[in-house]
Amino acid sequence: MKSVKHLLDAKQARIISVTENSSVLDALKVMTDKNISAVLVMQGALLSGIFTERDYARKIILQGKSSKDTMIKEAMTANPISIKLTDTIDYCMELMTEKHIRHLPIVENDEVRGMVSIGDVVKFIIADQKQTISQLESYISG
Repeated sequence: MKSVKHLLDAKQARIISVTENSSVLDALKVMTDKNISAVLVMQGALLSGIFTERDYARKIILQGKSSKDTMIKEAMTANPISIKLTDTIDYCMELMTEKHIRHLPIVENDEVRGMVSIGDVVKFIIADQKQTISQLESYISG
């Protein structure tokens, strides 16, 4: 069974974050610059939340708030669901499906190690299945 560590090893691990005192507009600029749809919210080295496009739509736009004047701590999802390096990819998929979330921070011993998205998980599963098919084809023909 493949784990989050396998996925993280195959992916460029980047920790892109803002602080709780950043404005929503600043977070959106980071997300745009990095072409991502979620950013971690950190207080020092500790994870305090996550801010996603969904948070922006529901907590800023639909509430008529200003992105420039609203701080991330008012719009983020505090204490997000996180995963560990030893968790399986199947577990991540189940968690994302059940909780209707698209991003999972990876936290080990209070240290943020990265984040995986639903796209990362699906891409990893497809690559793993292609490798299995290739190995089976070699075994059968060989």
